[in-house]
Amino acid sequence: MKRLFFIVISMCLMNCEDKQSRKKTNTITSDSLAITQKKEHYKSKSASQKTPKREYPILTEKNAMDFFLQYEKEHKENKVRLVTDFGNIDILLFNETKFHRANFIYLTKQGYFDNTQFYRVIENYIVQGGSTDDRDVMKRRRKIGKYLLPTDTKRGFKHDRGVISMPSSDIDNPHKLASPYEFFITLRDVYQLDGDYTIFGKVINGLDVCDKIAEVETDDGDWPLQNVYIRTVEIIE
Repeated sequence: MKRLFFIVISMCLMNCEDKQSRKKTNTITSDSLAITQKKEHYKSKSASQKTPKREYPILTEKNAMDFFLQYEKEHKENKVRLVTDFGNIDILLFNETKFHRANFIYLTKQGYFDNTQFYRVIENYIVQGGSTDDRDVMKRRRKIGKYLLPTDTKRGFKHDRGVISMPSSDIDNPHKLASPYEFFITLRDVYQLDGDYTIFGKVINGLDVCDKIAEVETDDGDWPLQNVYIRTVEIIE
């Protein structure tokens, strides 16, 4: 009788342990499934939030001219407004110098000129802008690309007062290839510059603003002692 009693007790205990084991196993399986489902959810979400593809390529010496040849056909704007600390300067860009016009419109639409500076000013001579020592602007340049533009000086334009022209690059540059990010505006007739630098537009309003900028105090390198910012450049038409 005692032996039968112990057998019954043993069977009850084994049954209880089996139920507890199945309960634990079921709990672990459920948690694992939940974790797996979360991972798949985040993986799917991450895949749908990929960085969007660039609209335009990074420009180089090899592709810049072909790029602007196509760009100028699709973007015919030729009037821009420079918003500065001293007032607005409106500029008409010449269609004859199509690569330089297209370049300036492209940089404007990319927001490159925002918070650049007139970094070289000489009274009754020129104001030169489009650069700065700000690191954010240098980052913008890297994102747009590294390239130069050839001179285009046989269009009949002369360096009269009020034209906008493109300076040469600082690199070893016997052909005076133009630095696409910078420009200068003449404050008097400077015909000695003809043939070396590409004139690609003229000031149609705000030349007096350029004169005011040229009157600020500068250091020995003609850099204004107080920064003169181009807050933004806007497309007029």
